[in-house]
Amino acid sequence: MSSSDRRAAAPPVVALDASALMAPVEANVRLFEELDRLLGSYEAVVPEAVLAELDGLQSGAGEAATAAAVGADLAERARTVETEESYADDALLELATTGRVGYVVTNDRPLRNRLLAADAPVIGLRGRNALAITEP
Repeated sequence: MSSSDRRAAAPPVVALDASALMAPVEANVRLFEELDRLLGSYEAVVPEAVLAELDGLQSGAGEAATAAAVGADLAERARTVETEESYADDALLELATTGRVGYVVTNDRPLRNRLLAADAPVIGLRGRNALAITEP
């Protein structure tokens, strides 16, 4: 098997945004079950900037803080990756535009629009609690 065949057979890398990691609390989405349904196998990654964003949100009160705490716990199921960018949205855009990830999972409309404008596929909430892929 050539190296290009191994790359073609590799599961897609999926970057998770804070809004996606918080979706189980905020939108009753079973994040990893939905990704399993959509993609089968995949590798989940979380930029360090997203972890920092979740840390900051956890320090607040109310549902957002609870959702961020759950999101931080869920992020432990993904590999942490470094980027040049320190702002979470820019870090996710960097991962997508440099080809380090195949998809970005987000429910953040401005980020979704930036990703689609950069020809990056997005996975986001569709309907009440299901995820769907949007191609640019």
